[in-house]
Amino acid sequence: MNGFADEVYIDVRSGNGGAGCVSFRREKFVPKGGPDGGDGGKGGDVVFVCRKNVKTLTFFKKTRLFNAENGHQGSGRCMQGENGKDMIIEVPPGTSIVDANSGLLIKDMIGDEPFVFLKGGRGGKGNTHFKSSVQQAPRFAQPGEEGKSARVGLILKLIADVGLIGFPNAGKSSFINSVTNSKSLVGSYPFTTLIPNLGVMNVKGNDIVIADIPGLIEGASEGRGMGLKFLRHIERCKMLLYLIDVSDPAHEAVYEQLRNELERFSPAVAGKPHIVFATKMDLDESKSNFEGFKSSHSSERVMPLSVYEKDYLMAAKLAILETLSKLEK
Repeated sequence: MNGFADEVYIDVRSGNGGAGCVSFRREKFVPKGGPDGGDGGKGGDVVFVCRKNVKTLTFFKKTRLFNAENGHQGSGRCMQGENGKDMIIEVPPGTSIVDANSGLLIKDMIGDEPFVFLKGGRGGKGNTHFKSSVQQAPRFAQPGEEGKSARVGLILKLIADVGLIGFPNAGKSSFINSVTNSKSLVGSYPFTTLIPNLGVMNVKGNDIVIADIPGLIEGASEGRGMGLKFLRHIERCKMLLYLIDVSDPAHEAVYEQLRNELERFSPAVAGKPHIVFATKMDLDESKSNFEGFKSSHSSERVMPLSVYEKDYLMAAKLAILETLSKLEK
């Protein structure tokens, strides 16, 4: 996934608790006073939070160490030390947190509820807690409890606004390269794309995440090729784009196969809002086939597309934004 990350490993640590204070009152007419050492503050927690405006794990490529703040030491007059600040780690919705050693799932980050992963150490008690009839002037206090550390993996289960659907060579990689910052491999052979390519398309100030879903061949819904693995990525997309190479004489059969594969995989996925793009409209064969293809699918939105025509690309971008805007109302 060029320019993006869908799996990273980070080290996290909660804060140490602050030490309790050894202190004695100094009052007039009370020569030695009594103990008044305050407790140490609690160490900060490590907290994971979902943020809808965070789309990828790219940030974690550069920053891999996250430490919460230590609690502050207590002071005299029974004053408690300040608690350490929590380390808030923002991740995209759909991120799985796994143990780096065992691979076991710790938490799926989907909802808005913050997940306190590591709690900070408790603050130590000041010497005021240890006064007794036999210990009038305790000269000791508790140290703060140490924080906890862990190494975890963050795995992003692809959540994109738009999923590109098409058999190999339909022009999906060329399209995503043209409208986003993705740099997918492009070639005239099957399985050019071996991983879901993710790109961010900006339209009128709106960032739209597009996923090029690879591996679709006939029988994908039954596990042929890599189709079943990648079909699952489509489930979380808000809308779909079907890319059909209308220069291919069998383009009608190709579209029918795609629809059938999705229907067999999941009727709910097949029923998602979609736009059908007739690709490679710079070729004479496509131009002669387009009107017939559009007429036979008059109940759907069918649009011409060529990565070499800026007008077609802009119309496609605006149509995608329009569809997503309606879904979010």
